[in-house]
Amino acid sequence: MKVLGSGQYRFERVESWPNVPKYFEMGQPSDVAINSSGEIFVLSRGKHPVTIWTPEGDFIGSWGDGMFSATPHGIFIGKNDNVWIVDCGAHVAMEFAPHGELLRTLGNKNSASPTCEGRLVHAQPFNLPTNLAIAPNGDIFVADGYGGHKVHRFNSKGELLLSWGRQGREPGQFELVHNVWIDSRNRVLVCDDENDRVQLFDTEGKYLEEWTLGNPSGICIRDDIVYFAQLQPFEDKSNGRGSGSISLYNLDGVLLSSWDNTAGGNKDTLIGPHDLCVAENGDIYVCEVYGWRVSKFRKIQ
Repeated sequence: MKVLGSGQYRFERVESWPNVPKYFEMGQPSDVAINSSGEIFVLSRGKHPVTIWTPEGDFIGSWGDGMFSATPHGIFIGKNDNVWIVDCGAHVAMEFAPHGELLRTLGNKNSASPTCEGRLVHAQPFNLPTNLAIAPNGDIFVADGYGGHKVHRFNSKGELLLSWGRQGREPGQFELVHNVWIDSRNRVLVCDDENDRVQLFDTEGKYLEEWTLGNPSGICIRDDIVYFAQLQPFEDKSNGRGSGSISLYNLDGVLLSSWDNTAGGNKDTLIGPHDLCVAENGDIYVCEVYGWRVSKFRKIQ
């Protein structure tokens, strides 16, 4: 067993997770989330966009065929177990019942807001959005990532309350709003990927501080521990291998544990970690876009 991480946060990689059925194609995984029953929902770019698995890796089912663009990007499961999909290519965020029934859509499908240059501070959503998170009061925070360079806050009814951000490198500006999460201190953590930092705001969009972090791509908070997937650029484009790392922080921004793609002497420990989620028992599930795989890292108790 190759031990990854350190201290109280040590993990081992589970080989060959999940158990993909014969002749079934998952596609390129983009994001992953867990519902209240512990079922793992994987969002992929392929014929079967949403697949559901047991923690042991057994296939449960799938839905979403033909419903998304070529680049669905983020998945988030709310307390009611409804599934949110942020479709980057279609410029929308959609809420589904757990079995795949579309309930509502935020944004105008296949119609981008004119914010590609980041010049329109108060422009409406969305332009190539990436992910979302739901606050305890039900407010929805959407990362309007590649084109919008903003964070949008909606109430639980889907009404837009405010937006903040524009393209740039100053505090409160973004180069790539790749992900977002709300912590127990009611702070909004924003993965500003290409600026190599995580910016923290209050729920009114007031800048608080930032943590320096290389290419923060994915984020998940569980029991006040902040888990990051850090997607590094290609090392060698000829073989498609990309580096990356997983890092765990406390809410004060102190690093607790981490490992990269070379951990354990295996250069394929991580192949482009794009996003992740964390189970109640501490196990981590990581979508690796360069490796076209989902990896499970079992926490060593």
